[in-house]
Amino acid sequence: MTSTDGIMLAAVFTAGTGFGVVFFGGLWLTVRWALFSQFSALWIAGSLFARIGLVMAGFYFVADGQWQRWLVCLAGFIAARLLIGRLLPKLDATPYAPSPPLLRSHAP
Repeated sequence: MTSTDGIMLAAVFTAGTGFGVVFFGGLWLTVRWALFSQFSALWIAGSLFARIGLVMAGFYFVADGQWQRWLVCLAGFIAARLLIGRLLPKLDATPYAPSPPLLRSHAP
């Protein structure tokens, strides 16, 4: 493996990490927005398709048909998941997080 290959794999790992941040950060935002929306299912479904489409297109272009790049990109994606999993509970504990909505009764 040449130094150029190592630099390319580092760039692919970084791209995979970026895709993971976009995917899982978008999921976190979607869940928070869906809690306060009248159209929760639409938010969740639309976000799912947008996030999957973006990540799959990104993986396709970054991997450039090489299975090694697919694996390195996936490793970056998983690393982002682990990182976000550690950071988000701390972010949710901030006093600026909105409180959950009051339970609404649909009874007349």
